[in-house]
Amino acid sequence: MNDGIGLDAYLARIGHEGPLAPDLATLATLHDAHVRAIPFEAIDPLLGRPVSLDLPVIHDKLVAGRRGGYCFEQNLLFKAILERVGFNVVGLAGRVRWMSPPGAPLGPRTHMLLKVDAPEGPHLADVGFGACLIDAPLRFATGVEQRTTMGTFLLLESEGIYELRAKQPQGWRSMYVFTLEAQLPSDYMLGNWFTSTSPLAPFTKNLTMEHIVGDRRWKIVNRRLVTEARDGEVAVERDIADAASLAETMRTHFGMEPPAPAEEILARIGA
Repeated sequence: MNDGIGLDAYLARIGHEGPLAPDLATLATLHDAHVRAIPFEAIDPLLGRPVSLDLPVIHDKLVAGRRGGYCFEQNLLFKAILERVGFNVVGLAGRVRWMSPPGAPLGPRTHMLLKVDAPEGPHLADVGFGACLIDAPLRFATGVEQRTTMGTFLLLESEGIYELRAKQPQGWRSMYVFTLEAQLPSDYMLGNWFTSTSPLAPFTKNLTMEHIVGDRRWKIVNRRLVTEARDGEVAVERDIADAASLAETMRTHFGMEPPAPAEEILARIGA
């Protein structure tokens, strides 16, 4: 299949050497390996750079270039890989609720997620929610707590609208809401354009990164480095002192080189 994706290069990038089959074991293995190998990062919107959704460009950036990306890039790449393996995958869109107070109006569809059919039943797959990375596919089973290595998640449904929540130290926190309406590439183009260019979108003014390593989540939020244990329990939090510290943090905990001088990245925060 000539879709611009090198399957062998992707598998090497995530460190997967086992068998591949359209079953739950493969889906879970690839999902976990992906989030542990490819960090979430939205540095290009912060730098005012365009974010392409063309698969060859995404492959060059996340696989060959050993960068990270945000939800549209991550989940478009993962969708293409799963389809290559033989899965039936439907791209969905979510309305992010992570920073919204209870009862706030719903915002636009600015998040991409996947519905994946496996012999064991449909599963939600999402390797690109950077506020709380999901490290395993979740069953489309509502009202049931689902524990993964790094978190506990709860899927709810009311009148055809699904809500995904994550357990946090303060209790359940809404991640996003979505329906089962399949999205077109043009739908993602609009969401990606808003998310990567609008001054109302958080990624154009904030440095946001997350990576799962071992039993810890590493997060950069502007000039703060946060390390979390399971279910969002903060283990360490400290300031990123300067550009040199930011560059070293990216290399050490996120496995990537800064895509621009670290001084430039810091200068763009809040600009």
